[in-house]
Formats: sequence, structure tokens, C-alpha cells
Amino acid sequence: MSQHQPISVPDYFPGELPAYRVGQVVRHKRYGYRGVVVDFDMACQADAAWYEKNQTQPQRDQPWYHVLVHGSNGNTYAAQENLEPDALDEPINHPLMSVFFELVDHGTYQRNDEAWPGWNG
Repeated sequence: MSQHQPISVPDYFPGELPAYRVGQVVRHKRYGYRGVVVDFDMACQADAAWYEKNQTQPQRDQPWYHVLVHGSNGNTYAAQENLEPDALDEPINHPLMSVFFELVDHGTYQRNDEAWPGWNG
């Protein structure tokens, strides 16, 4: 008769899920820019030097989002506490939209399988 040992299962899911979905349009509370979420991290993955230069320095232990900024060629890395859902029903204009998204469905962009640069998945 074999004796069963308890199996330790890692907790892959945090107690709280991210507030914003990939493909969701958001607005930065402080700076007012609009953008679309391309990817997210459950905690800030930026190095200490980058974080120290961040003017607001929100807590690192919360979801952080990679956002394509509307009307620019840039993207940003923003903490969840600094974002809110965008109420405008207007498309996002960014040159990388067609790289990461395929279609729009009721205000949410549909993400394709293109990996965000630097993703180690």
C-alpha cells in the first residue's frame, strides 16, 4: 500500500485580479492621457533606477499596465491606482495598434498573440 504525500500547489492567482483587461481603453487620472492596455504585470517589474525617476512613485505591489498612448508613438507603464476606465467612445490612434490588436468589439480591442517586447513568458 503506498502512502500519499500531500502535494503543495503554488498559488498562481492573487487574491485580487487586475482591475483592467488587456484591450481595455483607460485614462491616466493625473496626466489625462488615454490609451489601451496591451499587457500587465501583477507588480512593478521596472528596475529601481526607473522607479526612482517616476514622479508619483505609486506602490510597486499592485498591477502595472503597459499602455499604448493615444495620439502618440509612445507607450507608458502605469500603476493601477493611477488609471481609470475611459468613458469616451472614440478609437485609439497609435501606430502599433495593428501590431497588437485585431478588431474592436464594443469599446474593447481584441489582443492578438504578438508578445509585448521584453516578455519572458
